[in-house]
Amino acid sequence: MSAYTIFLIALAFCLGSCVFALVKGGTPERIGALIILANLMATAANENLLHDQRILLAIDGLTAVALLPLTLRYASVWLGVVMLLYGLQFGLHAFYFVLERPKDALHVTINNANFCAIILSLGWGTIQAWRQRSVRAAA
Repeated sequence: MSAYTIFLIALAFCLGSCVFALVKGGTPERIGALIILANLMATAANENLLHDQRILLAIDGLTAVALLPLTLRYASVWLGVVMLLYGLQFGLHAFYFVLERPKDALHVTINNANFCAIILSLGWGTIQAWRQRSVRAAA
């Protein structure tokens, strides 16, 4: 399987999870999905146009700062997990930036696995919110 095919599958998975959160999630899931989509678009723009690691650090830092009030307001497990995962992603980018290492296969693998975990956390949070809403509606 080519790298482009894997990229398209990962992009479809990400967009599908965010759309699922926007359609079936509660308020924190919808806001989180919008923040994650904004992160994805900003990162894609940086990777295609600028290739600047400082901007990549800023994007991940701003994403974590944007998710912080949401996490404090709603105190959801999935939001806490996403905050920790964005911290890990920020640390990964900072490590490569400080050591002036070019992106290699290890960076790509860790970054993609981490982002996949972020999307899975969003999907899990959406499923939990959807189930809670349907239980309340049935009662």
